[in-house]
Amino acid sequence: MALNGTSLPVRNGSTKVLVLNRADEVDDLLKAVQSLIVPFIRSADEDASTKPTGHGLALPGGGPRTSLVEHHKPEKLLSLMNFQLPDDGKGKVGLLATVEEVLKYSVNTWDQGFLDKLYASTNAVGVISELLLAVLNTNLHVFQVSPALTVIEKTTAKAFAKLFGFNGPHAGGISCQGGSASNMTSIVIARNTLYPTSKTAGNGDHKFVLFTSAHGHYSLEKAAQMLGIGSDNVVSVPIDAQGRLIPSELEKLVQKTKSEGKTPFYVNATAGTTVLGSFDPFKEVSKICKKHNLWLHVDASWGGPVVFSSKQKHKIAGVELADSLAVNPHKMMGVPITCSFLLGPDLNKFHKANTLPAGYLFHEGNESGEVWDLADLTLQCGRRGDSLKLALSWIYYGSDGFESQIDNAFDIAAYFATEISKRKDFVLVSENPPPCLQVCFYFAKGGKLAERIEDNTAATSEIVHKLIPRGFMVDYAPGEEGSFFRVVVNRETTRGTIDGLIKAIGEVGNEL
Repeated sequence: MALNGTSLPVRNGSTKVLVLNRADEVDDLLKAVQSLIVPFIRSADEDASTKPTGHGLALPGGGPRTSLVEHHKPEKLLSLMNFQLPDDGKGKVGLLATVEEVLKYSVNTWDQGFLDKLYASTNAVGVISELLLAVLNTNLHVFQVSPALTVIEKTTAKAFAKLFGFNGPHAGGISCQGGSASNMTSIVIARNTLYPTSKTAGNGDHKFVLFTSAHGHYSLEKAAQMLGIGSDNVVSVPIDAQGRLIPSELEKLVQKTKSEGKTPFYVNATAGTTVLGSFDPFKEVSKICKKHNLWLHVDASWGGPVVFSSKQKHKIAGVELADSLAVNPHKMMGVPITCSFLLGPDLNKFHKANTLPAGYLFHEGNESGEVWDLADLTLQCGRRGDSLKLALSWIYYGSDGFESQIDNAFDIAAYFATEISKRKDFVLVSENPPPCLQVCFYFAKGGKLAERIEDNTAATSEIVHKLIPRGFMVDYAPGEEGSFFRVVVNRETTRGTIDGLIKAIGEVGNEL
C-alpha cells in the first residue's frame, strides 16, 4: 500500500515498518519546482531591457500578458483558474500544475515595472532563507525548540537596535508579524509600562488617547480598536507642507486632551510616511513626550533602513530618543515578506509588559535575567523565525552592501523627480529630491490641472490601469487637486525603467 509521496510501509515479519524517504521526495519536488520558478524570475530579467521603450515584452498564453502580470478582474480570474481542493490527492502532477497556474496569474515583483507598493522582489538570499525556515519548521516561542534561531534573533535585533542609537545593556528587539503588529505591540508595552494596572484590570476609568500625524499609518487606528482604546481616541496631528508632524500642534492637542479629563500616553512619529515619505521632527517631538510623560514610538517601518546610509541617516536624527521603534526590512531592503522588528532601549520593559505565567510553555528562568524564551516578550505565541531572513541578507551583503543599495534607490528617486519636473505635461507633488523613495506627481497636459478634482482623479486612475498591459504597475493617492501618481522606486530600479515609465504615462495620457 503506497503512501502519498515516496514513503512506503513494508512488512518485516508480521510487523509493518514505515520506511521514510522524505529526503528524496523533497529533492524531487525541489528540482521540479525550481524548473518553474527560475524561468519566472528570468523572464523579469529579460524584460528589463524593454522597459525604456515604455512597453513591456508581450508574452504568449493569454492576455494582455507581460512578464509583470497577466491581469484580469477578480470574477474573470476566478473563472479562469477554477481553483478547487480535491478529495483525492493529485500528487506531484497536481502540485506542479497549480504552481504553474499561480506563477502565471501572479504579479512578478522581480519585474522592473513593479513600482506599486512599499516593497519589491526579494533576492536570491531571500529565497534561500525562506527555504531554510520551511525545512526547520520550528517555532521561536521557547529556546528549547529553536536554539540557533533564538541566538540569531537576539543577536540580529541587538545589532539593529545599536544602529538606531539604542546602546544600553538591555537594548535589543523582537521580530513581529509585520509593521502593524510591531506598532500594536508598542502600544501595549507603552500602556502597560506607564499604567501597570491596565495589564490586568484593563483600561478602567482611563480614557486613553494616542497621537499620530495626519499622514501616519492606519495601523494605529486598527490597534486602538483591537486594544479597547477606540479609533476615535487616535488624535490626528496636523502636518506642514512637507507632510511632517507639527510639534506645536501636538503640544496643543496634548494639553487639550488633558483638559478634557482624558489620559494621553503615546505618540507615534513616522520615519517615511506612506504617501510622501516624510520624516517627522523626532527631537522636537521627544521634548514634548518627556514634558508630558508620554511614550514616544517611531514608526520607521518604511524609512528606517536609511540608518545604513551615511548620506541619508541624518533624516532619522533623534530616533535614539524613542522608547520603541518599528522597522520592516521586507520593504526597502528586499528581505522576504514578512520581516518586521520592534526595537527599543530596554527590553526589560517589553518583558514586564507582556510576560504571563504559562507553566506548560515557560518552565524556568535564566539566572542572568536574560530572556531566551522570546514569546514572553511579545503578544505572539506562534512565532516564525523571520529574523533569520535579515540575518542571512546582512551576512551576504554586509552593511556596506545595504548602504550601496539604499543610496542607489535614493539616487534613482532624485533622478525621477528631476525628470518629472522638466516635463511640461507633468506636475511634481513631491519635494525634489524626495525625502524617501516615493515620487508623487500629476499628469496634466501643458502642466494645467483640471478645475474639477474628480476629473484629475479619473485621469490618474485611467492611466494607472492602462499602464498594466505595458508592463508597469504604479499606485495613486488622494491629494488636494485629486488623486496623483505615487510611484515607489526600489534598490534595483534603473534609470531606463524610469525613462520608460515617463514615456508610457505621456503616451497613455495624451490618448485620453
